[in-house]
Amino acid sequence: MLKNKVAIITGAAQGIGRKIAEQFAADGAIVYACDRQEFTVDNEHIHPMVMDVTDATQVKTICMEIYKKEGHIDCLVNNAGIVYNRKIGMIMREETERMFLVNVIAVLELIQLVSRLMARNGGGSIVNIASVTAVLGSPGQVAYSATKGAIIAMTKSAAKELASQGIRVNAVAPGIVKTERFAELYETTNAQKIEDRISRIALGRLGTPEDIANACAFLASDRASYISGQILGVDGCASI
Repeated sequence: MLKNKVAIITGAAQGIGRKIAEQFAADGAIVYACDRQEFTVDNEHIHPMVMDVTDATQVKTICMEIYKKEGHIDCLVNNAGIVYNRKIGMIMREETERMFLVNVIAVLELIQLVSRLMARNGGGSIVNIASVTAVLGSPGQVAYSATKGAIIAMTKSAAKELASQGIRVNAVAPGIVKTERFAELYETTNAQKIEDRISRIALGRLGTPEDIANACAFLASDRASYISGQILGVDGCASI
């Protein structure tokens, strides 16, 4: 689906981001997998890049290097994000500011930068990672949900603004996904509460990184050429 397309994927060292990078490469893309930490991959079509999305100067330098080398950038997946789970009354300003910096401001700056480069070649596709918490709400995740709600609003507005330049902007809103982070959460929190949430997923199972990666690959591909401004829930038909 993505043959010879050049893709930038953030937060790609592990979990969902790594699987997105692998899926894009499997679908034929030339992938620049970015993360703030060094990592390696055994795939000649994936190029690991150390990039802190909150460092605007570094981000611009790397994106320009990619553009100059490849001559075009076709896809951007804004996957990098952080979460601090805090109930109301326990929310810390420093953590909230950090989440907005990584989850919202960095995404906006990347969209600004990469959309300019995409426009030079007639368009492209941007996929943002939102969350089911922004759609349904989640106790203990008020601040985090707010950042992902901002992503949904940003996605819809950017899609309308960039459409004239041939740039599509969509978002994927995952539900509970079985990642390394989920395994840690399961072991350190109330397992019964998590089991209760899983029981309310209509399809009866946790999501997988592959589920999210497949959705991103579809939205980035030409098969979705008439789809923009949409929030695709990949949550197993979660009811809460």
